[in-house]
Amino acid sequence: MSVTVLHTQHPRRFEENRFVYPVVSRRSEGISVGVNLNPDKICNFDCIYCQVDRTTQSETQFVETQQLMAELEDTVRLVTSGELFDHPPFKDTPHQLRRLNDIAFSGDGEPTTYRNFDEIIAACAEVKRRLVLDAVKMVLITNASMFHRPHVQRGLEILDQNNGEIWAKLEAGTEEYFKLIDRTPIPFRQILDNITAAAKIRPLVIQALFMRVHGEPPSQHELEAFCDRLNEITAAGGTLKLVQVYTVARRPAESFVAPLTDAEVDSIVDLVKQRTGLAAHAYYGSST
Repeated sequence: MSVTVLHTQHPRRFEENRFVYPVVSRRSEGISVGVNLNPDKICNFDCIYCQVDRTTQSETQFVETQQLMAELEDTVRLVTSGELFDHPPFKDTPHQLRRLNDIAFSGDGEPTTYRNFDEIIAACAEVKRRLVLDAVKMVLITNASMFHRPHVQRGLEILDQNNGEIWAKLEAGTEEYFKLIDRTPIPFRQILDNITAAAKIRPLVIQALFMRVHGEPPSQHELEAFCDRLNEITAAGGTLKLVQVYTVARRPAESFVAPLTDAEVDSIVDLVKQRTGLAAHAYYGSST
């Protein structure tokens, strides 16, 4: 199986596991062990490009902490021992990607909405310490909507202490486009303020997914406004260590959403670099 196929298929189930799943990640450049804190598929965003199938109900509605920890330890051991690569669809994973890069908190919703977020982060960090995996990252993939909540801030602090990295979603420059893409009642300003406050404490990665909507890519005005928002964050004292510019790679929620071409993604990366001076990297859709 090609790298393309691997990164366009990110199933949330692995064998008998209910909460933990390994994937070949194009952005991690290796194996990412996902931790699904939202098996009920509830999210406070309703993104038009989301790949989670919300037309069916999940068999598992609640996180069972003890089961999650057991699955995490077993899955991490599978990767580090190399046994994972005896399992389809991982048998054809290229040699350079046969490395455990991170434990990623993502899944079928916004992970920071989990009510015991700080406790689960601490428990997962303990698993990583017990297995002596100091170099393995703990990655939070988030829409940044809950950063102002105290229990989430405690969880972010635990991430900081355990080789953590925060990937915060920001893929709009204006309130109008934000509402079009992310379909949430949460104000755009709250997201920007949360990202800025968090970036003042530790460097953040920005994850920006751009796409065609009804056949049209984002306008030049919108892309320039996106760069302006990045500049506002850094001007306020926030540190952004990377902007990930990517596009649709899996089936989106809405049929009117389609991926950008590789050249269009590259063009956005160039614009970000030119207008902000930040490091930016392109991740394409179905191409390798």
